[in-house]
Amino acid sequence: MRIVVVGDVMLDVDLSGEATRLSPDAPVPVVDVSGVKRRAGGAGLVARMLAQDNWPVTLVTVLGDDDAGRQLQGQLAGVRLVSGPSGYASPVKTRVRAGSHPVVRFDQGCGKTPVPEVTPAMLRAVEKAGVIIVADYGRGLAANHQLRELLARMADEVPIVWDPHPAGPDPVPGVAVVTPNLAEAQKAVQSRGRKEARQEPAAVRLSAAPGPAADAQDPAAEAGGILLEEWGSQAVLVTKGEKGAVLCRPGRSPEPVPAPRVEAGDPCGAGDRLAASLAVHLLAGRALSEAAALAVHDAADFLANGGVSALPDAGEPAPVQPRISDPLLLARAVRENGGKVVATGGCFDLLHAGHVRSLAAARELGDCLIVCLNSDDSVRRLKGPERPIIGQHDRAELLLAMECVDAVMVFDEDTPEAALERLRPDIWVKGGDYKGASLPEAPLVESWGGRCLTVPYHPARSTTGLADALAKVS
Repeated sequence: MRIVVVGDVMLDVDLSGEATRLSPDAPVPVVDVSGVKRRAGGAGLVARMLAQDNWPVTLVTVLGDDDAGRQLQGQLAGVRLVSGPSGYASPVKTRVRAGSHPVVRFDQGCGKTPVPEVTPAMLRAVEKAGVIIVADYGRGLAANHQLRELLARMADEVPIVWDPHPAGPDPVPGVAVVTPNLAEAQKAVQSRGRKEARQEPAAVRLSAAPGPAADAQDPAAEAGGILLEEWGSQAVLVTKGEKGAVLCRPGRSPEPVPAPRVEAGDPCGAGDRLAASLAVHLLAGRALSEAAALAVHDAADFLANGGVSALPDAGEPAPVQPRISDPLLLARAVRENGGKVVATGGCFDLLHAGHVRSLAAARELGDCLIVCLNSDDSVRRLKGPERPIIGQHDRAELLLAMECVDAVMVFDEDTPEAALERLRPDIWVKGGDYKGASLPEAPLVESWGGRCLTVPYHPARSTTGLADALAKVS
């Protein structure tokens, strides 16, 4: 169940302030520095994001024996660190920001270094992963042959998300998904075109990409299709910033992944957030297309909430997170610990006392309660165009505010069968107005050894009755 992040780390320093005038020496802005923040960057940023979200995470990396290296260890509090010596100065990247806008960046110790050695402890940590993120920042760790051999062996059994770097090596074949941005993808394609120029012109090579993966209208789809073949990965997700991403897989047409519109001044860290989210959703057992869509939204939310500039220092308390558990990962964890997974479902439009009593009774039947919640579109099809009264996000938040509800899974179908197939609960609960044997979900639940049970029904309390009463007083 542990997430392992493998890759290069660096110390990121943010100098922030306001720029209200130009320097008298040159036409450049003068930034009055009012704040200094230090944090782990690169693979360290990915690991810290996961740790702040309370995921069990191990960071496998190499560190320099210097002041920056020691600061990095302090910034990685909350992360299980398994590191070897780099033998070189730790890289430091200092960004100067005026307001939310970057002005300039200074790099120290960021030159190319030989491929570092890996220790037996580093390899053992990788072997224990439930999912792996390779966060390559071009410092050589991803090129280590022992590490690459291990990752190649694990690729068939463990999802590997590979975030590549232009100065780094190709991903090992067979990884679940590679996540270059558009500029990185095009640069990788151009590099291959130059290497093959003697046998075949680059322009011809581009047009020879497999038909399903090539789309002349979308450079990201074209580059992704070529790299899919070159890298031998199971998928390539080419990110396009505010335009979302394109998911390329063998034998399929490129799948656009739209991103919500956000106002963000600095995109720094969005790729790290996307890789971290992809790993979490793949660990939960989600299909890649769904994981990619969720990860793109997570990255957009990260930028909308301030990006890296809003991340707390290692010594500061992390911002309070809403109590939202991933339903698939929760179910898996409960089962692995020998517990019983209980699920129930419904629209839950206008929560009332009857809901509260039924949900509390359902929770008593096992070790967690997951609510399968009809989406807004599903409710409209079932109840009519005037419903739901409350949107799905607010309905989910209200349910999660109840102590007896551990997670919510929103489904878009008219019935919960597809959600149940993914959750596979031990117990499926409905109100006492149903008879377990007549439930349409009963054969499905029983197919994996589950049971259908009912809890007391309170006929005097219903959403429809409450809605009618509200209509009379409106």
